[in-house]
Amino acid sequence: MKFGRDKTASEQSAQDFDDATVSDDDGSGLVLDELDETFDAFLTLRKSDGEAAATLLSAIGASSEVDGDIILEIASKRPLGHPERFEAAHTTVMRALEVLDRNGDRGINFSSLGFVAPIAQFLVQLVTRFIIRSHVGSVIDNLRKLYARREAATLIDDPHRQMIVRSRVQSERLREGYKRNPLALPTFLLGGAVLSTVINLIVGAVGAAVTNWITRVIFIAVLFLLLAVAAWVILQGAGIASRRIQLSLESPLKALYETIGRCGNPPKDQSRVFAVIALIVAIVAALIIPIGGGIGWLIDQL
Repeated sequence: MKFGRDKTASEQSAQDFDDATVSDDDGSGLVLDELDETFDAFLTLRKSDGEAAATLLSAIGASSEVDGDIILEIASKRPLGHPERFEAAHTTVMRALEVLDRNGDRGINFSSLGFVAPIAQFLVQLVTRFIIRSHVGSVIDNLRKLYARREAATLIDDPHRQMIVRSRVQSERLREGYKRNPLALPTFLLGGAVLSTVINLIVGAVGAAVTNWITRVIFIAVLFLLLAVAAWVILQGAGIASRRIQLSLESPLKALYETIGRCGNPPKDQSRVFAVIALIVAIVAALIIPIGGGIGWLIDQL
């Protein structure tokens, strides 16, 4: 026996909506649940059944090794790979940065070059200082960003969250001190007045070289010498910087990234880039004499 009136269509629709709301409120059937199940299954299969893990990756659209790394890094919910060693690794890197920044360009000696040794030492020191300070600034920036991202991806009640927050704050405080002028030269030397003077001198030398063959020979010889010296200075500075970065910072930084876990590779220094630049400058220097001689001959024929 049925009592009362039948529900209208609008009342039935409202009831269905209320039922759906109750179902949603109890947390069942969420996309988050599907993600958790997929990630948990992948992490389990990855250690026990590689073929099944590959099938699962294929099913969710991962078709390459990089795709697999992406899923692995998202599925790994722990903020730190080795939390028990993280603070020790972090403090070691902070100490290494301090030591490298203070000593990286010290003790550069070319006494065997005689009276030009002070000039060579100054120029090589500039290149070494630039590479080292640029790298120190890059490292502290990368760590600050990495710590901030791991902090954002860590649950509030995670016992390791405070370590990450503390490390992020320390990195932010240190950033200003490490992100300074990498050449440590007075600002006026890098300003427009000095640069304009140098350019005017070069333009004047080129003009004189075009009209007089003696000036042309001198100009080519001086240009060759300057490029050869520049190549030597850049190569020496890059070599010293690379050696001291490897000695003081490379291993501690690698250890820190290992304790953080699944965070990519540490930043590389620019010493190899500078070595390539030195090689290019040396090649240009080697070509200056034949090219300059050919251009001079063409000018004389006109």
